[in-house]
Amino acid sequence: MSNDAAATREFREPTEDDPVTTADRPSRGRSIAAVICLVLAGVLMTPAAVAYWGQRTLNDAERYVETVGPLVESPEVQDVIATRVTAAIQQQVDVEAILTTVFAGVIDDAPRLERLVAPLAAAINSLVEREVRAFIASDEFADIWVRVNTRAQQTLQRLLNGDDTGAVSLQSDEVVLDVDEVIERVKERLVARGLTIVENVPIPETDRQIVLMEAPQLRQVRTIYAFSNPVAQWLLPVVGVLFLAALVLARRRPRMAVWIGAVVAANALLLALVLSIGEQLFINALAGTDFGPASRIFFDTLLSYLERGQQVVLWIGLVIVLAGWFASSNRYGTAARTTTGRSLENLGAGLAAGVGDGTVGGAGRWVAANVAWMRVAVVVLGGVVLLWGNEVTMSRFWWSLALVIGLLVVLQVLVGAGRSREPTASLDPGSATAP
Repeated sequence: MSNDAAATREFREPTEDDPVTTADRPSRGRSIAAVICLVLAGVLMTPAAVAYWGQRTLNDAERYVETVGPLVESPEVQDVIATRVTAAIQQQVDVEAILTTVFAGVIDDAPRLERLVAPLAAAINSLVEREVRAFIASDEFADIWVRVNTRAQQTLQRLLNGDDTGAVSLQSDEVVLDVDEVIERVKERLVARGLTIVENVPIPETDRQIVLMEAPQLRQVRTIYAFSNPVAQWLLPVVGVLFLAALVLARRRPRMAVWIGAVVAANALLLALVLSIGEQLFINALAGTDFGPASRIFFDTLLSYLERGQQVVLWIGLVIVLAGWFASSNRYGTAARTTTGRSLENLGAGLAAGVGDGTVGGAGRWVAANVAWMRVAVVVLGGVVLLWGNEVTMSRFWWSLALVIGLLVVLQVLVGAGRSREPTASLDPGSATAP
């Protein structure tokens, strides 16, 4: 019995409650390295997420246009542009003065002339506004919006690199958007409707622009961009490598997985706070400008990818915490893991016994021999499904999580099917006495 007890102690899996002997103690350098990797990953994760969003959205013209394209259908954005264009035309075309001049030689009675001119002027101004809003809601304007935003993205790159030319430019401490093309198209529509008085009316340069925001710190932003842009695209992969290194270097990996999940979830909450503060600062920056009423919808649309990613990252962190707890050697984790594993293996054993042709058992034995790397492959597959095409959404997260859990369940069932006959073979007395 003493030899059996010694063998049991020798081959028993260590638990977190076991004392750590000198021979089993990992090197201090390895433990410190794991902690350093975890801390560095935690510190860099939020900046890396913002940098990745910038690389994905602001530096890529196609993705930028895909992101801001829906803004053309926003009533707030349409109202801002329509109001500005209408005001620019009406300020330069004094319809009432023109009508007064036209009818002065026909009607000498000033009160009668005023009663005639005022409603006509109001009707013409109303026509101008209707034509502007009709154009803003048309497919033609949607095409212009795509072209303007393509140029805007290119100009944003020029702004950050110090070039102040283009549809969006920096003038003093203001970022302005040129709407010259929209004004010219509206004038063409009005002339086609018979309102020829607007055809040759010059629109001053100041009325052809919409102030997007006050940006006295843009020059400092340019300096930061110049230093950060070269490394921004690699920052998020580096964070992933640091988390992986922390897990590999850790002696108690389930516990480290719990810490990693907690750090990931905490960064997701921090990013939510940053986005909330950033939105308020953005709205305050645009307050008092023509674009102020549409500032919130613009911010939410521009950062929609980052906001969706924040929600997914939070849930990923919580899932990692749960997985680490499930794999750990604490009482509750062990009980949950043992109960679940035993139930699935019993299901597999029953399946193998029910089929009876040995096919399921053979496949199960192969899976049992290779289950470790297959579990890793399943998790990697889930990550690929989640990140495929850079379209991270909550629905895709749940689908990828369901895929991972489903495949892990199948693996455990097959493990049970493969192990179902092992005890029978070893305990069969006929195998030892057979001729």
